[in-house]
Amino acid sequence: MSAEAMSAEAAPSASDYIVHHLTHWQNKPQTEIVDFSVFNIDSLFFSILLGVLGCFFLWKAASRATSGVPGRFQAAVEILIEMVDGQAKSIVHNAKSRKLVAPLALTVFVWIFLLNAMDLLPLDLLPTAWGWIYGAAGHDSHHAYLRVVPTADLSVTMGLSVSVLLICLFYNMKIKGLGGWAHELVSAPFGTSKNPVFAVILGVVNIFEQVISFTAKTVSHGMRLFGNMYAGELVFMLIALLGGSWALSTDPMGSLMLFLLHVVAGWAWAVFHIIIILLQAFVFMMLTLVYIGQAHDAH
Repeated sequence: MSAEAMSAEAAPSASDYIVHHLTHWQNKPQTEIVDFSVFNIDSLFFSILLGVLGCFFLWKAASRATSGVPGRFQAAVEILIEMVDGQAKSIVHNAKSRKLVAPLALTVFVWIFLLNAMDLLPLDLLPTAWGWIYGAAGHDSHHAYLRVVPTADLSVTMGLSVSVLLICLFYNMKIKGLGGWAHELVSAPFGTSKNPVFAVILGVVNIFEQVISFTAKTVSHGMRLFGNMYAGELVFMLIALLGGSWALSTDPMGSLMLFLLHVVAGWAWAVFHIIIILLQAFVFMMLTLVYIGQAHDAH
């Protein structure tokens, strides 16, 4: 076999490249059967790391806060806190609840923004470094899988949305009482009836509608964030493939065009993606406030 053939055989295809970058580092090989003992270690690692980092920066800003002229970092944090607090006041009208809900919304915004921002790192930077470490440990570096954008992992975004659901259920019971919320489940949104038969029918229909409502909110809450970040990650992979095509191209004119397209497309998408990162963090935070605010409303 010639050297060119061996090189072509060894070089991964575009689909291999994308599949490799879309494969998680897991605690054990994934099977086609649903197995809840399989964990995406990379998503957990970066989520916890960035969560701790976000809390550290907010704590640092609070510990260094002064009553005089604030520095740039303190001013930025104060603007962020005022924005979140203003949104919380306009949606959640219970002042006692806002003592927990407003900091929760701030944490959600900062945390998701940091998770989303991992998409702005060079695509192969951390996976390549992990491949070197994995190979140095005596393993096959081709199996060094690493995904660095936790919000492009459905298990993370759905975990966040389910957490919001649990908080909403908590406030439903806390504000309305267990009996009051149970009555709402069987009487809203279609009301009830004095006729026992119709009352039972409407109660079943109301409970069914409430279950659908909670399920739809939770699924759409997590899927919206996941879909946007997963699509953004795929676009970055396609742009990276343009760079790979440029590096392997033998046509000078075609190579130049691929290089220019790679640079321009990468820069343009990165700039546009900054807006997506901020917008998705803001939307997730706002929906969190809206759902918790709805839990305070009586029907």
